[in-house]
Amino acid sequence: MTNRKGFTLIELLIVVVIIGILAAIAIPKFAATKDKAKLASVKTDIRNFMTAQEGYFSDFSTYGTYANLQSNQNFTLSSGNASTASAGTTSGYSITVGNTSISGTPASCNVVVGAGATSTVDGVIACP
Repeated sequence: MTNRKGFTLIELLIVVVIIGILAAIAIPKFAATKDKAKLASVKTDIRNFMTAQEGYFSDFSTYGTYANLQSNQNFTLSSGNASTASAGTTSGYSITVGNTSISGTPASCNVVVGAGATSTVDGVIACP
């Protein structure tokens, strides 16, 4: 018989099993990382909304509605995020932004600024 070079079937199976174990450990970690990134985009959208509100207030002496901010301040949400914003008044506003593709909790955050800031601290983003 000639000298055969290569790996045996047992060696290949051991390598496949080791790769499978590493994948089983790593995949759940990546899923949690994606949820954290989506929640970070929710918080960023709220901060951008707050900045747009302050710019609108500076121009018009009242806080704007969501539609006002879209047209006058060029405000848009990140892809996948949805919001519920109260109509702005001269004394304050509130907004809740969420992402339905977040599998864990919390999946949304909110902020209340000015009048009506009773359940949360004024101007602090809360993710219940």
